[in-house]
Amino acid sequence: MPCPTINRGRETALPCPLYHSGAAEIDITRQCYNNLQTSLFLNSAFSVFSAVKKNMFKLYEYSRSGNCYKICLLLTQLNLPFDRIEIDILKGESRTPDFLLKNPNGRIPVLEIEPDKFLFESNAIMFYLSEGTEFFPSDKFERAQVMQWLFFEQYSHEPFIATSRFWYMTGKAEEYQEALQQKQAPGYAALGVMEQHLANNDFFAGDRYTIADIGLFAYTHVAGEGGFDLTRFPAIQTWIDRVKSQPRYISVKQ
Repeated sequence: MPCPTINRGRETALPCPLYHSGAAEIDITRQCYNNLQTSLFLNSAFSVFSAVKKNMFKLYEYSRSGNCYKICLLLTQLNLPFDRIEIDILKGESRTPDFLLKNPNGRIPVLEIEPDKFLFESNAIMFYLSEGTEFFPSDKFERAQVMQWLFFEQYSHEPFIATSRFWYMTGKAEEYQEALQQKQAPGYAALGVMEQHLANNDFFAGDRYTIADIGLFAYTHVAGEGGFDLTRFPAIQTWIDRVKSQPRYISVKQ
């Protein structure tokens, strides 16, 4: 018996996965199932594209922030349009009542996915944007590797390298001279962990460019602005060049 078809308006009619003939249910063939899965995937992709086109992402950012740069770089490499809205954290603009409705923690970046639907924390935003793309693996272990390095970035890397850069960038190096000195050892330790991994691997997870690389690249490639000497880490320097060679790469200053 031929498999019946379904018709969704202008869409091409596709085999129906299951239908009733009297009291009997007829199971779909593998081909029917595959056709349905293809239809659902295309419909989902079209819906996402339509939503993005209708409600362009809005990125609330402080453009000198590496955490915000992660999102700009990923959105650009995904070729997704977005609006950039500058939030001057030095003037307290991330602590206003209006902004705290977007992120009660009062930090940037914040991504407005659609009107009044917000997501904060840079690595959570990258996870949301990258799932189902080449930037986030499908293999279970490789996905865990991505998350492993993103947790490492936030716990062992960013508090030392990014904070040091921020103090230099805002002219507070002299005021925080003692604290900057204390951040040197753990910052170099984090770079040492990266160097050891990159000595035998091109990227951080699954031997390909993922959001793990974006997450670590954001502050590592400007570590010199925080008083860290990258010439001591040849594997990191080679990896930085490798990241910069990726399609649709943009610099932190763009």
